[in-house]
Amino acid sequence: MEFLQQLVNGVSLGSIYALIALGYTMVYGIVKLINFAHGDVFMVGAFIGFYSITILDLGFFPSLLISMVTCAILGVLIERIAYKPLRNATRIAALITAIGVSLLIEYGVIYVRGAQPEAYPGDLIPATSIDFLGVKVSSQSLMILGTSVVLMVLLQFIVHKTKIGKAMRAVSYDMDAARLMGINVNNTISATFAIGSALAGAAGVAFGMYYTKIEPLMGIIPGLKAFVAAVLGGIGIIPGAMVGGLLLGVIESLVSAAGFSLWRDGVAFVVLILILIFRPAGLFGKNVREKV
Repeated sequence: MEFLQQLVNGVSLGSIYALIALGYTMVYGIVKLINFAHGDVFMVGAFIGFYSITILDLGFFPSLLISMVTCAILGVLIERIAYKPLRNATRIAALITAIGVSLLIEYGVIYVRGAQPEAYPGDLIPATSIDFLGVKVSSQSLMILGTSVVLMVLLQFIVHKTKIGKAMRAVSYDMDAARLMGINVNNTISATFAIGSALAGAAGVAFGMYYTKIEPLMGIIPGLKAFVAAVLGGIGIIPGAMVGGLLLGVIESLVSAAGFSLWRDGVAFVVLILILIFRPAGLFGKNVREKV
């Protein structure tokens, strides 16, 4: 029973990691850039959600939507201002810029609102729990998992069934050929950043609801863990990011349940090292052609 309980907890947490990991994977799939500012977009999403709930007095879903839209705009701004001028620069220049943007967002937020943490209201959704086969599933966990699954299904639909999704896959496969075919590469890349950042914003609100406490440097560890999840699944591969996030959440929960809760942050990086040694292409490998 204890194992099942931890499995449920792990899937809830993992679905948050999966949402953040999707942003890393989509951006890498198209521009071969690890967007280290992505964890901070997630943090901004958590704060936008918090202020929507406390100041605007909105419910969970309207706050989630506002957070996603704001983060999508922020993602496009980051791409246009910081990354677009470096599209033909060396990888290291883009990477250093990503770290710079990350620090700018973190300390910009501290400058604007101070470094003190905030707490999401506990009565955001009714605190009920369902007893299923002796496993307690809170309404909160169900809401987070449900929201994540809907967003992931929506993302698959966008990527496979819409014009912009087709453009994303074409640009990912061969940017120059896509440009010759008349695809607007710049707009496609901006759309990718917008979608990835919107998912990070949703993850921020879900994280705030799950852990209650949020603060300006909260994006660092979940951001890095989501990066590990993306690498675990195979970076650049959308289903890989989903599976990697869920797996990482479950591994973390099981490590905590085994009495090693101090190691719960470290285990993600142990997983990263093992993956890089034994399966550098990730679980879904490069033979899967379905990159974004």
